[in-house]
Amino acid sequence: MHKYENLKVWQRAMDLVVRIYQVSALFPTDERFGLISQIRRSAVSIPLNIAEGSGNSSNKEFCRFLEIALRSGYEVLTTIEISRRLTYVTDEVSLELQTETREIIAMIVGLTKTLGKN
Repeated sequence: MHKYENLKVWQRAMDLVVRIYQVSALFPTDERFGLISQIRRSAVSIPLNIAEGSGNSSNKEFCRFLEIALRSGYEVLTTIEISRRLTYVTDEVSLELQTETREIIAMIVGLTKTLGKN
């Protein structure tokens, strides 16, 4: 069992969620049940799955939840790109969010590799 609150990847994923909520709050209101909901759910899924996986007694199970978090990271990247193409976010904000998401994805991959060696 791992203490997820101490994991840097969980902390950064939580910060990403807050930033996604702040940015998506500026989207058109007609996107409330579309892109806003999707980008928020995929972002929230990252730290949720890290936390849920950390509660498992086996590293294999933890890795399974990290894989789900990883997939959610790719979903976030795609929704950010859609948002940029629809001009809901600027190129600058898009780059900021994509860079942070890619770093979190890399951290998840690294953690998965570390757990797989144990």
